[in-house]
Amino acid sequence: MSRFNLNKTVVMIGMMGAGKTAVGAAVARQLDVPFIDSDHEIENAANTSIAEIFDKFGEAFFRRKESQVLTRLLDGPPCILSTGGGAFLQPENRAAIAAKGLSLWLKVDADLLWARVRHKTTRPLLQVADPRRKLIEMLQAREPIYAEAAMTVTADPSYSVQDMAERVIEALSTQPDVLQKDEA
Repeated sequence: MSRFNLNKTVVMIGMMGAGKTAVGAAVARQLDVPFIDSDHEIENAANTSIAEIFDKFGEAFFRRKESQVLTRLLDGPPCILSTGGGAFLQPENRAAIAAKGLSLWLKVDADLLWARVRHKTTRPLLQVADPRRKLIEMLQAREPIYAEAAMTVTADPSYSVQDMAERVIEALSTQPDVLQKDEA
């Protein structure tokens, strides 16, 4: 039986609805490493929801807290780390991830993203009159920055979470400084 050694934290980036949490958790289970969701860590630290943080303190405050939490998590043991859709947009976050981990973009097209998020009420940035248009605008603005990720794995509507997890592990296994496969 083979096993893997994760040598660096893999930071899952991409749009809301890209599957960062679901795929990240599946990857972590397969690699037998910790999975951490930075949004949950922010909520735990603030003792309130992301939506409430946005409402009470605004996006700028949230982004500062997000950077603090991300830096703390990158200083910890290697894990699979899921981030919020806007985390990678901040230059200081991109620099921290590049220095201490590996960024992996889960690339998902607009139609699939919309199918995944259109019924969710927990997305503060989509609480607007035309949420589909807002999602597409956000995707178009963010894609050039997401493209700076060290690795990209593209989703397909036919892929299950497990299919995506296997594609992520396959991509990571091409980076021996990140993921080593040990033959036992």
